[in-house]
Amino acid sequence: MPWKLTVRSGPRVAKSAHGDLGSALTALEADARELAKSAPRPPLNAGIKRFDPADQVFARLELSGPQRLVANLRVGVDIRGDGSAKAYRGRLRREVIETRAGESPYAALRRVLDA
Repeated sequence: MPWKLTVRSGPRVAKSAHGDLGSALTALEADARELAKSAPRPPLNAGIKRFDPADQVFARLELSGPQRLVANLRVGVDIRGDGSAKAYRGRLRREVIETRAGESPYAALRRVLDA
């Protein structure tokens, strides 16, 4: 069963399947870096609260594993409104994957997945 990559950016949703984890992570990083180039957004004022660009999710890229091999594995990267990226794991409760010194969010994702 393939690894599935889902890319959500605004109302657009794109899905692709990849035969192995390495190629799925490579595709996720390439798509995320391309989306980050067009991410800058102005602050959003929603009534009483103000959301800075770093607090807004511009795009979400989610990778799901083969269900029989890796039960309910969900990891991904959020591209923020300021163009930054944050790796996460989990589906309903997303846990940010902390990056180490000099490590990109994509490298942190690979480290967590041991790929």
